[in-house]
Amino acid sequence: MSRQDDKRINRRNFLKTAGLVGVGSVIAAAKANAAEANEPNAPAAQPPIQKVPKRKLGKTGVEVSVLSLGLGRPAEPAVLRQSLDWGINHWDTSLAAGNGTSEQSIGEFIAKNPDRRKDIFLVTKENKSKTPDDLEKCLQTSLKQLNTNYIDLYFGVYMVNDMVRFTDDIKNWAQNAKKKGVIKHFGFTTHENMPQCLMAASKLDWIDAIMMKYDFRLMQDKQMQDAIDACHKADIGLIAMKTQSMRQRRGPADANAAAAEAEADKKMLAHFLEKGYTEGQAKIKAVMDDQRISTVCSSMTSTTLLMTNIAVALDKTKLAADDMDMLKQYAQATCSGYCAGCAHICEPVALGVPVSDIMRALMYHDSYGDVAQAKATFAEIPADVKQRLLSVDYGAAEHVCPNRMPIGKLIADAAAKLA
Repeated sequence: MSRQDDKRINRRNFLKTAGLVGVGSVIAAAKANAAEANEPNAPAAQPPIQKVPKRKLGKTGVEVSVLSLGLGRPAEPAVLRQSLDWGINHWDTSLAAGNGTSEQSIGEFIAKNPDRRKDIFLVTKENKSKTPDDLEKCLQTSLKQLNTNYIDLYFGVYMVNDMVRFTDDIKNWAQNAKKKGVIKHFGFTTHENMPQCLMAASKLDWIDAIMMKYDFRLMQDKQMQDAIDACHKADIGLIAMKTQSMRQRRGPADANAAAAEAEADKKMLAHFLEKGYTEGQAKIKAVMDDQRISTVCSSMTSTTLLMTNIAVALDKTKLAADDMDMLKQYAQATCSGYCAGCAHICEPVALGVPVSDIMRALMYHDSYGDVAQAKATFAEIPADVKQRLLSVDYGAAEHVCPNRMPIGKLIADAAAKLA
């Protein structure tokens, strides 16, 4: 038996046991095996839990788990505890997540387990700050809710789509906050115009880390790859989010296209099930195999999902060439439902409509089933823009869209579901 075969068998066993049954059963099974190997009446030894591997987060020098715990909602204590037990030290939340309830749930955990704070690389984000004073208020609120006196990584510029907000005032605030010890590292997040934002950030010496939307589809984008290379060379830590690459599903009016995409779904699913991966695991694995990415942030709200993703992180095999080819083919076959966040292309001809934000809101609703987040995102669109969403001609925007998305239909769908 080859080492590669051994790795695959170990992963398959872990998926069957941990991903589907739960960590308690994994430990119980290991105890039983240990007991069988000893005297019949001897107590079973507690088996060591494998730890998720770590990588350096750029210039911070900190070793973070390759799988990050995304906490967009209030966290269950069991999920938090088990993530630490398995070595997931990178926890990501935000001031806005769950209207502050996500931070509060982490704060409650830290209050009950103060000795575990040192094991957590805690990440949170500001919300709608326009000045350093706004930023300071956001930080102080987060510190209070998280029940901590410092943040390991603070994303002080949230949801960047251009570099206008990267002023000397913000730079000075970040440097002063570091000197005070209330934050250790500073960075930003981005969903839109990512290649442009990353490339510009690679030239700034005060950005420590960036969280970006990144998936198997964006792996095909040369501009994105060049920007990631530039940040990696600048030793900026890169955190990938939204790796599942959710797309908008076709409606009844697009029956032929919907059928073709459904066939592509089946083909990809069959391919990866044969390799021992679920669809979601394969998507995470593709990003995790990119050594330029320090950690993959995944929303894990249950212990079952937590263990399923841990199985991927512990897997020592890499996706093969035919696996990557399958993902590339799938990306091409289903691209017309996927918004790549290139707002600089479509929005200038969409008459002031924030197309990318609306697509993101619709994605939360349709793909993630997070109606509250979808409506909250849609609610941020100015009232006067909402009033004219259905009267705008989106023909020009659809023409320039690299993925040829039916933007007009999707915006009408979003308005009907979220307004």
